Amino acid sequence: MYQVEGRAAVLGFVGAPWTIATYIVEGGTTRTYTNIKSMCHKAPQVLRALLSHLTKAISDYIVFQVESGAHCIQIFDSWGGQLPPDMWDHWSKPYIEEIVNTVKNKCPETPLVLYINGNGGLLERMKGTGVDVIGLDWTVDMEDGRKRLGSGISVQGNVDPAYLFSPLPALTDEIQRVVRCAGPRGHILNLGHGVLVGTPEEAVAHFFEVARSLEFSTPQGHVVEEPKLVV
Repeated sequence: MYQVEGRAAVLGFVGAPWTIATYIVEGGTTRTYTNIKSMCHKAPQVLRALLSHLTKAISDYIVFQVESGAHCIQIFDSWGGQLPPDMWDHWSKPYIEEIVNTVKNKCPETPLVLYINGNGGLLERMKGTGVDVIGLDWTVDMEDGRKRLGSGISVQGNVDPAYLFSPLPALTDEIQRVVRCAGPRGHILNLGHGVLVGTPEEAVAHFFEVARSLEFSTPQGHVVEEPKLVV
């Protein structure tokens, strides 16, 4: 925070309880999530205890980040999209809601962003958690996502990270399309997920150049967030 000295916003982030629990139960990354999904039925009381413990720890960590200078917090339920919507309602949403309620009570001025990878079937449910911003991945059309969510909540995203491997004019066109579809207010321009390994640095620089140029040609409400690195 002292290094920034008020010259830029400080963004914090945390994993959501379900997503962190997947790493604990599965022992690492997985493509199937069979262990934790079966745990929902075979040992639900154990999983609930784990999720409740994580919820408390994550809430405390968010408050710590805000007290340390973070201006906005993003909650990554990266693997929430691996759940069917009804299971997400049961095993992820209530714990995110608890985090949001705790943080809103202690840090009411801090915006909260919720991102789920593969969230096309969960947008309306995500809105119901009480967060301030919904992050859209690149599989959701920005115009359709905006219609589904309405104008009462902000959106983030959602340029496909693969566009950064395309010719720069194609990247420019896609950035402009996403901004246009998002509408004139409440849009954080960003990728629909993190920067992919091997992405050309000049493409990342171009993303920012185009975004900065839009500041003078688009209505207020469009800002840019630094793309994130996926490792």
